[in-house]
Amino acid sequence: FTKKSGWYNESGYILLMATSRPVGLEAIYSVCRDVYSDQPNPLQIAAVVKFWLGGPDPLDFINIYRNPGDKKKGVPPHWYYVTCGLSDLYGDSRVHEVSGPDQPSGFGFELTFRLHCDDNSPPTWPAEVLQSLARYIFQSENLLCVGDHISWHSPLDKGESLIQHMLLAQDPQLQPLSTPLGHINFIQVVGVTVEELEAAQQWNVQGVLDLLKRPLTGGEWLVTNMRRGESLFELEHDSVMLLKKGIAEEGSSLSGVSAVCSWEDGLGRKAAGAIVSDLPGGGSVAAVGCVAHGGNGGMELELLRTQTLDSVHLDFNLEAGKLILLALRGRLQHGRHFTFKSFTGDVAITLVCSGIEGAFADEQHPLASQGPWLQVFISHHEIETILNDISVLEKPDFILPHKFEWNKMNLSITVHPSEPTKPNNPEHIN
Repeated sequence: FTKKSGWYNESGYILLMATSRPVGLEAIYSVCRDVYSDQPNPLQIAAVVKFWLGGPDPLDFINIYRNPGDKKKGVPPHWYYVTCGLSDLYGDSRVHEVSGPDQPSGFGFELTFRLHCDDNSPPTWPAEVLQSLARYIFQSENLLCVGDHISWHSPLDKGESLIQHMLLAQDPQLQPLSTPLGHINFIQVVGVTVEELEAAQQWNVQGVLDLLKRPLTGGEWLVTNMRRGESLFELEHDSVMLLKKGIAEEGSSLSGVSAVCSWEDGLGRKAAGAIVSDLPGGGSVAAVGCVAHGGNGGMELELLRTQTLDSVHLDFNLEAGKLILLALRGRLQHGRHFTFKSFTGDVAITLVCSGIEGAFADEQHPLASQGPWLQVFISHHEIETILNDISVLEKPDFILPHKFEWNKMNLSITVHPSEPTKPNNPEHIN
């Protein structure tokens, strides 16, 4: 890059600003300068070997700013991390295909994170978490969206904190950005406890995020405090009532998860085959890993012949088995479907009830499959029967594995103990 005025792409847009920063990177610096005008050269963690040179870290840079907070909004002083690399920084196809201003830049978003200030220097572990999320995105090509949740199964800082999972929110300060290389949204990672994650699964992420916008749990900007020793529901007792009210009135917005699951027919033949889609308008299910989405989307459907089955057996680990309760209470009882997608293969299991558009299982054919995609139709009476039986999974001393059988439905489910997960392996991001 030698021209002071910059290089131009085929559409005539400048690719290198006078500051010698590529246009995509300069756009991120520029929007951050609007908020942090006193920090034009922030602290930075850079990949030693860039991803486009064969390095392991997809994010070229992670910039860190000191935010004074806002007492009026209950926001404490904190460190603010913003990634550079999920969007197109360079505009020369070294990482992302070059797109126009009306399309997403790269993946169309960058991640941010707010960490309560405990000392005068920011820790580097948030950069490791953000790089792990970026590896998952690059390897799976699954997008993260506002409203998603991520089960990490370990303290984010690898210590002893209760903050062991994440919810994804719209960043409250950085507005979506239009650049010559496409548009960029800023998605904030919010650290939460297991109780808060489960509440988001049972109800919806945005509802729980709204409850967390209190001074004791991060304020309006949702600052993560790794030293927080109690969940939202222990600190703010009215939040329990608001959660129950939300679940009762709205059910769950979670339409599916990637999970440890499999199924076989009455002859013992296990499912295997092509990728399937979610049902119309119901939300996307991650194909790899265990990221759970609440937004719209879906994968391409293979045109496969529908088969009716005489009987089926389902296998889940305990974590997925407990989500059957959520699926029945928060989804089917509200007239919605729920999908389990195996993250070790292409198998999918969708639970449906009456009135589900696009379902190929129904009251006359309650067990049906298309390739590896199984649908199980469950009537409202059967929902209550199954709930009464599998509610024992909520008991901490319940002995596993255990097989549940419903002979009238020709359905059985075995729930196995959950194996320990590896939170920093992208294939185990939930």
